[in-house]
Amino acid sequence: MGKKLKQQRRGKGSPAYRKAPGTFDISVGYTPKRDTEIFGEVINIIHHTGHTAPLVEVCYEDMSRSYLLAPEGIKKGDKILINTMNYSLGNVIKLKNIPEGISIYNIESRPGDGGKLVRAAGSSAYIASHINNMVTIIMPSKQQISLSDECRAQLGAVAGGGMNEQPIMKAGKNHYIMHAINKLWPTYRGVKLNPVDHPFGGKQHHKGKSSMTSRNAPPGRKVGHIAASRVGRKKRG
Repeated sequence: MGKKLKQQRRGKGSPAYRKAPGTFDISVGYTPKRDTEIFGEVINIIHHTGHTAPLVEVCYEDMSRSYLLAPEGIKKGDKILINTMNYSLGNVIKLKNIPEGISIYNIESRPGDGGKLVRAAGSSAYIASHINNMVTIIMPSKQQISLSDECRAQLGAVAGGGMNEQPIMKAGKNHYIMHAINKLWPTYRGVKLNPVDHPFGGKQHHKGKSSMTSRNAPPGRKVGHIAASRVGRKKRG
């Protein structure tokens, strides 16, 4: 008897697809959008399971607390300002007030969403230009994107840049790394499996049938190009 497809097993739920306790219990983001300057102090630095970068716990002047991604070089007792014009490490400033060439991270994709872009350990982006009400940003991948100048970002680069420099010597270590962030590892292609385990499985190691699948197909066959309007390369006219 074969195994169910991965999406079937994940949908049913089992210990293999269950996140580790406390993995995603901390929400990282800016305080709700305000126009006034907010003063905060770093009271703790946390190495959290669900984030590649260390986090800083910030206590604000109204005694409220939140978690932010730690910039490279910050320490306990440092000050962090929200909605300020002070260009110090870790401060949160609107893009329209940040000059070109300064490294930034944790950038909002829309004003007030709390930061969605450039959050991985060691990453940083740069502002290329200000045009009208839009700001062009050079991402870590060298791709350029345009965002509203009302979006906010933190100054500096995300801490923890050397986390990928240590080699993973055993497969078991990578298994627990993936398990902590709720990812199944290792994964195998459907054509590498047996015919009882996957519709594309078999000794030939190729699909052997069309990968076009109806949207109404049963769960055991619903793999490949689901309800695709077309497949293959586009003809150049």
